[in-house]
Amino acid sequence: MDNHVLEPSLYVIKGIAILDNDGKRILAKYYDANTLPTAKEQKAFEKNLFNKTHRANTEIIMLENMTCVYKSNVDLYFYVMGSSHENELILVSVLNCLYDSISQILRKNVEKRSLMENLDVVMLALDEICDSGIILESDPIAISYRVSLRNDDIPIGEQTVAQVLQSAKEQLKWSLLK
Repeated sequence: MDNHVLEPSLYVIKGIAILDNDGKRILAKYYDANTLPTAKEQKAFEKNLFNKTHRANTEIIMLENMTCVYKSNVDLYFYVMGSSHENELILVSVLNCLYDSISQILRKNVEKRSLMENLDVVMLALDEICDSGIILESDPIAISYRVSLRNDDIPIGEQTVAQVLQSAKEQLKWSLLK
């Protein structure tokens, strides 16, 4: 038996992925360049992971020397991967934070279409949760608050044309309702 003790590390997360109900990647970030270095290997791993998990009703799987926790909803599958010796409760905490913050961002409408429409905010939430494999935040309320910048808070010079038009529409709507 191996009796060596592993040094604690801040680099807990190996990767986070969101797949659709066909196993195709919607969003994925891998933080360990040694584990799955190329996009081809990542996609092959995701295909294998989806094939093993899409019909199972467990929440955790060991696959290719990684601990993977996952959750599914309607037509989306959320995965958080860590090393084989990682604490599963920490991985589940990150998974729950990811799912709950996305649920709040999408106003409880967690499905592929609404996720794709708000992909920029979801990617920002992912970056707020984890950076380079280090967990930064596990509170979904804090995450959704940080990523939900209102257009009013952004100077007009930094807004996109779509944001300016949306802001004008909202002001017009409110002025007509008065």
